[in-house]
Amino acid sequence: MTADTGETDPTGPADEAEEAEGAEEAEEVDGAEPSAGLSRRRTWVAAVAVGAVLLSAAGVAASLVIKSPAQTAAEAGPPPLDVLIARVEKRVLRDTVIVRGTVTSAQAVQVTPTVTGGEGSGPAVVTKVAVRQGDKVEAGKVLLEVSGRPVFALPGGLPVYRDLKPGATGDDVKQLQKALAGLGHGTGSDAAGTFGAGTKAALGAFYKSIGYDPLPAVADRGEAVKSAEDAVTSAERSLEDAKAAAANTGSGGTGSTGGTGGTGSTGGTGSTGGPGTTSTTSTTGTSGTTGGPDTKGSGGGKGSGQDGARAVARAQEDLRKARERLAEARAAAGPMLPVGEVVFLESFPARADSVTVRPGSPVSGSAMSLSAGALVVRGQLQEHQKGLVRAGQKVEILSEVSGVTAAAEVQSVADTAQSAPAPGTGSNGGQGQGQGQGQGQGQQAPAPGGPTGYEMLVRPLAPLDSKLVGQDVRLTVEAAATDGNALVVPVSAVSAQADGRTIVTVVDGTGAQRRVEVRPGTTGDGYVEVRPTGDGTLADGDSVVIGVNPGVANKQSDKQNDKQSNGKSGGSGGGGKSGGGS
Repeated sequence: MTADTGETDPTGPADEAEEAEGAEEAEEVDGAEPSAGLSRRRTWVAAVAVGAVLLSAAGVAASLVIKSPAQTAAEAGPPPLDVLIARVEKRVLRDTVIVRGTVTSAQAVQVTPTVTGGEGSGPAVVTKVAVRQGDKVEAGKVLLEVSGRPVFALPGGLPVYRDLKPGATGDDVKQLQKALAGLGHGTGSDAAGTFGAGTKAALGAFYKSIGYDPLPAVADRGEAVKSAEDAVTSAERSLEDAKAAAANTGSGGTGSTGGTGGTGSTGGTGSTGGPGTTSTTSTTGTSGTTGGPDTKGSGGGKGSGQDGARAVARAQEDLRKARERLAEARAAAGPMLPVGEVVFLESFPARADSVTVRPGSPVSGSAMSLSAGALVVRGQLQEHQKGLVRAGQKVEILSEVSGVTAAAEVQSVADTAQSAPAPGTGSNGGQGQGQGQGQGQGQQAPAPGGPTGYEMLVRPLAPLDSKLVGQDVRLTVEAAATDGNALVVPVSAVSAQADGRTIVTVVDGTGAQRRVEVRPGTTGDGYVEVRPTGDGTLADGDSVVIGVNPGVANKQSDKQNDKQSNGKSGGSGGGGKSGGGS
């Protein structure tokens, strides 16, 4: 309706109400569309969650129903054993001892020269060095010169402990004779081991060949021999004089006796009393004179002959003694081999491993080190190992650096423990250097301060590579072994019964156990050889008990505890019901 016409609007109030109602409905529809979308999303999320739960439940159910063949077999087998088991093996059982060792030459010598100073001599000094490091050393070669005297090498294995002089006897003299003969200087008719004239000549010839004069055995410039020669000459003259005197006494005895008769005549003259008796007295005196040679003269000749014979015998005895002293002096005279001028090595050519001196160096300590002979390995055994190792046992040498292995055998084991010597110092290091050799042949061992042990010498069955010299290697000594294949079990599988029997417990596939009496044999590396006795049987592959399985034992203990707890709980519950019933 409009104000101008005053007519009524065809729509009217009713139409307005309808329009308002329609507008409200339109508004309600527009607001409902977002709410419906949110509701649908929530519905999908819920549906996905429910689906996931259902799938998980289905998977769990399937896992309970579906089983793999291995699981089925495991569940079908016997339950885990409550003991630990090990298999019986049939093999060669070896007991081994493993130690460390050092590869070295069979003989290693430290040359430490010393010279006994004579009157007016100064401190010992190196005057010549004839070899350099790495040089080969042949028998008879001069190594160095100390205060003008040579130090040379000769073949031999015996240690020198004394100066070798004419008249000496022994194995060391025999070694010298052999060394000289090997160099072309024979010892003539000298008996082996006796330093006689032939050995003196050979030694003198050797010194001459190397350009030196030998030292005299008696440092008196020959005075002892000269004095002995003079004594012999004097004794010879005395004997000649005694013989001459004795000869004169025998031929002039009558003349002497006649003189005695003359004395008797004089006695007759002294008895002249007067002219009348002179003729008689004179006749008597003459008669006495004539009778003198027949009596007194005969007695005087006999006494002089005995004195002359005695003088000759004494002169002959003096001459014999003088000649003996001369022979002794001559035997003692001649060249000698000073202990400080020789180094004996077991084999040649040797090698100069190091040279630490030069001309002009004062003599102090080691001058050089030499090595000779085939390569060997030296190791140290501890007290608990010594009783297991003996000469002749097999050894495996392993160089971890190069991976080289070699077969060897034990050559010797020291009887007494010793501290480890200085590196490169052989126990024969002082030989031929004035200190003697009497301490063995070039033994090397770990550095000073190392543990005390018993030296074991291992000799390879085949020559070792020279590159291994000085390397630290592992030595596996086969201390014991069974005679062929034998049944062996871990040591823990064997137990002793109260009645003294030794048994092992065999377990079969069902867990059943049976005891088998055995006799143990060789042990090694945690195993022991066993031999069934009586009616018991034991075979390769059988299982034997070696201990308790802690995992199964604990589970069984837990189950037992649970059963006991459930039993107690059930008993208490039953009592409650009973009480309730009452």
